[in-house]
Amino acid sequence: MDDENTGLIAGEDGKLRCSWHGSDALYRRYHDKEWGRPVADDRRLFEKICLEGFQSGLSWFTILKKRENFRAAFDGFDFHKVAKYGERDVERLLADAGIIRHRGKIVSTINNAARAQDLVKEAGSLAAWFWKFEPKPEDRPARVDRAAVAANPTTPTSTLISKELKKRGWSFVGPTTVYAFMQAMGMVNDHFEGCFCRAEVEADRARFKRPA
Repeated sequence: MDDENTGLIAGEDGKLRCSWHGSDALYRRYHDKEWGRPVADDRRLFEKICLEGFQSGLSWFTILKKRENFRAAFDGFDFHKVAKYGERDVERLLADAGIIRHRGKIVSTINNAARAQDLVKEAGSLAAWFWKFEPKPEDRPARVDRAAVAANPTTPTSTLISKELKKRGWSFVGPTTVYAFMQAMGMVNDHFEGCFCRAEVEADRARFKRPA
């Protein structure tokens, strides 16, 4: 299969996949088992949106390879713990070669942890707050292929979520970052037509109980 035209590549197992995962085994597992699968766990949602912020200006693969280091450095992205971090923690994180040592993104993660606590007070959970923005089927592309996804790095929904988060004091949550978060946490299914995961993710989303 010519990924230049279709956005798909065939693996050694004969299955067609979105070509963006390349040939790396770690990236392929992320594509097959995680990306686009619906998430309702608050800690995982906080991790995903923080790591999407760290990705800004970098490749997702760079972040994925460092994800376990990030989890160790940020107490598993327990936002109740991260919200208590102070300047000593900032300096500790800036000295940690296992993560992205960007002061602005580190400080943003600590700030966003406190803002996450506020969202839980507002909506009951992060999951309940985020999932209320799930796009309606009629607002999605008629066909999800590489051209459609490439043409829409932001959407009206990601722009709205970004605006609402910023209004509540979040940072590093621009519309492009938010849309990548929506793709990763399964609010939308952007596996390309023909990718074997697309049908699996659709089935997962059909079974998924949206948080109230």
